[in-house]
Amino acid sequence: MKNNPELKRAIQFFTREKEIMSGLLLVCEAGDRTETAMDGDVREDSVFDLASLTKLFTGLCALKLKEEGLLDPGRSVFFYDPRFTELQDVAVDRVMGFTAELKTPGRIDDCRTRDEALRCLFGTVSTGEPKGRAYSDIPSMVLKYVIEKAAGMPFLDCVRKMILDQAGMNETWALVPEERIGNCQTYDPEYRIMGGRKIVRTGLRPGVPHDPKAAVIQAGTEDLCGHAGLFATAADMTRFCRAVLAEKIVGRESLREMALNRTGYRRPDGTYSQYLGCQCYVRHPDQYYSEIPRYMGRQAFGNAGFTGNHLSVDPEHGSFVFFLGNRVKGKLTMLIPEDGKNLEDYGLNEDGSGIITWDDGTRVPSSVKYVHQKDEHLHKAVAKVLELPEIDFYS
Repeated sequence: MKNNPELKRAIQFFTREKEIMSGLLLVCEAGDRTETAMDGDVREDSVFDLASLTKLFTGLCALKLKEEGLLDPGRSVFFYDPRFTELQDVAVDRVMGFTAELKTPGRIDDCRTRDEALRCLFGTVSTGEPKGRAYSDIPSMVLKYVIEKAAGMPFLDCVRKMILDQAGMNETWALVPEERIGNCQTYDPEYRIMGGRKIVRTGLRPGVPHDPKAAVIQAGTEDLCGHAGLFATAADMTRFCRAVLAEKIVGRESLREMALNRTGYRRPDGTYSQYLGCQCYVRHPDQYYSEIPRYMGRQAFGNAGFTGNHLSVDPEHGSFVFFLGNRVKGKLTMLIPEDGKNLEDYGLNEDGSGIITWDDGTRVPSSVKYVHQKDEHLHKAVAKVLELPEIDFYS
């Protein structure tokens, strides 16, 4: 993999200057020009936990089934899977587009066994339209079972048939082969501060989803979850993006539907709600809250993964960009301050970067607010290297 010097310098802001990430790999493409770079403890054959990038696969599978006439989004979740007894009046389309707020009776990540977690998930209820943050893992977790029933096959088989095989992706797994475990990024240990309580997550094994809900449900099997659980290499994610642009996975109308804003609007106070499409983010009028970069238009869609990933693809302008990285290993990933305190009270900078000394003397760099660093320090460099102009949101 070639290291574009401009992109590598941008990456080093995260890996060296601020120590936000232990490693980061970037691939971007527009037209016939492709540029790559990486730095830190990542390699070309590294296997990354895609985390919430998995939702893009879920959304595309649902739209492919709709294209084939196997899925009617106007039908209820219960129609497809009667185990969701409380979702008899919730249309699949509302689940696809995050317009139904779904809640489980307990926290799935607190469940000790797979069976307990599934009982909790099948007890999902709808509390109406989202009143705040619309983005959630639960809709994609529910949608996975709708897809299985509509397709008549396990979800991972759907992903293989509709996406992996079409794109030529042979390095994407729900269960990483034993011979590739050594290539997996490790996310252990992870540090968090929650309301003043310090937490160290350890025992996070390579090849096991970092997301605790996916970890307990997949439980070392190929029973892929809808919200997280896929692992892939950079080469495969490049193939994925190119297949999307070439309409090998779904057609142009479905791509437009994928990027159709379902949840975004301007509130009376002048602020905006989240702008979400079908299991993805779409362009937001306030760039600070936009997962989609300025050089992509309103038919672009993408997502981010907690472990340090990002992907955006713009079918209209024929471009894509993705980052695969590790913002977890040895990092402070979450900080929810105690009442009356802010980041600076913990010794961090306003942008979330900085170093915290743990109780045992361990030096812990912070990746808190990492998502808000991407525009200035990664996307800006991508736009310059690929010579991509800014696209006004309202154009």
